[in-house]
Amino acid sequence: MLPLFFLATIVVASQGLDLGPTHQIHLLRPQAGSRGDPVPDVSCLSWRLVVETRNIIGWATVPQECEGYVGHYMLGHQYRKDSKVVVKEALVYARSLKVTGDGKDVWIFDIDETTLSNLPYYAENGFGAEPYNATSFKQWVLKGQAPALPESLKLYKKLLSLGVKVVFLTGRTEDQRSVTAANLKRVGCHTWEKLILKDIFGLQGVIL
Repeated sequence: MLPLFFLATIVVASQGLDLGPTHQIHLLRPQAGSRGDPVPDVSCLSWRLVVETRNIIGWATVPQECEGYVGHYMLGHQYRKDSKVVVKEALVYARSLKVTGDGKDVWIFDIDETTLSNLPYYAENGFGAEPYNATSFKQWVLKGQAPALPESLKLYKKLLSLGVKVVFLTGRTEDQRSVTAANLKRVGCHTWEKLILKDIFGLQGVIL
């Protein structure tokens, strides 16, 4: 569950944070690609672009040389700005819908890195440059302290005001249902139609 940098997500830690002129997003040149093969003359900005456009798939970690770049992007202002643009367009689309009130108008939110931010966890674990550790990540999830992604929270609230029902869909498992629901409510997501998690066999389970 590495951070995927979808532009629809943002990080709460970026609010009001000024990293100063010495912490500008800058280009770092990775020595190896996602599979360990040399990638000469490719910057971390280019690596991020091809990941977002899914021209690199099946990657396991952020290149070590790009840890600083990823951290600066996530903690800086650009991530928030990117998210505002995407949420603005999402709202334009939402307002164009003819919501009939029959309960069939649903918007599906992912949870990790879309509704909730795991930035505090990844900031302590290499911003995705370290291999994913399922045990430590689960320990983080069970704390129930993930902050909301501000722009996603705005979108969530606006959709409810438009009469659109919300469904949360996540790769988290059923044993994390209670803490996930409590975390959502703690950050301001109090209402949903369904919260869908995986059961112990890896199948999606639905509970209202």
